[in-house]
Amino acid sequence: MRQIARLFFICALFSFTLAHAADRTHEYLLSNGLKLIVQEDHRAPVAVVQVWYRVGSSFEYDGITGVSHALEHMMFKGTEKIPSGRFSEIVADQGGEENAFTSSDYTAYFQTWSSDNVELSFELEADRMLNLMLSDAEFKNEIRVVLEERRLRTDDNPLALLGELARSVAFQTSPYRHPVIGWASDLQSMRIDDLRTWYKRWYAPDNATVVVVGDVIPDKVFALAKKHFGPLPPRSPRAPKSRPEVEQYGIKTVSMTSDKTRVPQLYMAYKVPTLNSALAKNSLVEEWEIYALDALSGALGGGPSARLPRELIRETKIAATASANYSSISRLASLFSFSATPSAEHSLEELEGAILGQIERLQREPPTSAELERIKTQVVAERIYQRDSMFYEGLIIGTLESVGLDWRVKDDYVEKLSAITPNQIQAVAVKYLVPKGLTVAKLFPGAES
Repeated sequence: MRQIARLFFICALFSFTLAHAADRTHEYLLSNGLKLIVQEDHRAPVAVVQVWYRVGSSFEYDGITGVSHALEHMMFKGTEKIPSGRFSEIVADQGGEENAFTSSDYTAYFQTWSSDNVELSFELEADRMLNLMLSDAEFKNEIRVVLEERRLRTDDNPLALLGELARSVAFQTSPYRHPVIGWASDLQSMRIDDLRTWYKRWYAPDNATVVVVGDVIPDKVFALAKKHFGPLPPRSPRAPKSRPEVEQYGIKTVSMTSDKTRVPQLYMAYKVPTLNSALAKNSLVEEWEIYALDALSGALGGGPSARLPRELIRETKIAATASANYSSISRLASLFSFSATPSAEHSLEELEGAILGQIERLQREPPTSAELERIKTQVVAERIYQRDSMFYEGLIIGTLESVGLDWRVKDDYVEKLSAITPNQIQAVAVKYLVPKGLTVAKLFPGAES
């Protein structure tokens, strides 16, 4: 009863917070197609400005993988107005922070600084949206940086390499098989003209969303957007051709060895839909299934009291680490994955069997009401804490818009998750966590053959 009362209190608090945030969030559309979303937050004289482009590694094809991420690096190399390196100096001189990131579905650039600098953000971002100078000499230097980044983060990191290998095997035709950073051979053969073509195709106001969260007046921000982004010409970029994942007919298995680790590792992944899958026209996926998959992830791996940490790590001691992961927000169908390390006394095969046992148990018996209340309480509490961050608020809005969803989806999340029942969690476990959609990847310590 105490848990249910706590959930009711947190849900009520979150609902109030959502309603308040929704009242302060405004959407605008410029005549050239650029979308602007402004959320007022007057707790501090600060603003976060984020520019999101709807392009990432899932837009790429064989031969140019990694071009979206490489272009992200080059976006700091200057225009005729702002020389190379000067962009970052301007932000630093004003006491701000700036960076960028690339994912499978989008590329984003951001500044966090005094709200007085929103216009300066717009001026700088509009300039490099249209006028980027792509120098061959700068590119040759920067592609070496990207290759070194790949070596450090992936090639010399067995766990990262295992994940990359597993995704490339799990997905046969989906562009999610490509790593965001790109394959090393494609990076080595990449040319500056590849980036020029990519930039001209995708970096345009009608392929961008600008998100501003902070101590601002929305209509004034809109006026500044029209001033700086309004004159930029649209380019009407064509969406990439659909490359849906083909049907899988059985378990896929892959293994690797590495002398860079002393610890074996297990990665398991099932093909699952996302919210975009459910909302697509004529979809066979019901929307509640997506929220049930989120709850299933929480039941298995959501915190110390979830089933995998509790039963595999603390009770049976089969695992040293064990987690479950699922993200419902992506452009294409994705993966429900498990990552685990066996304890010294147990093998990868025993650990795999233990995880499958936990899945089969949920398929036979739904989680208890107490488990579900714990999951809902935890998720709602996390959402409340995340709303303390202006950057995270912008991140949610920008991500939803960039994968093709309405940003208002975030305001319905808690209500829809709270409506999920134990039987619905069992139903998605039965429907999606099946051998036909499973990929198993194993990492063994040892000399590479």
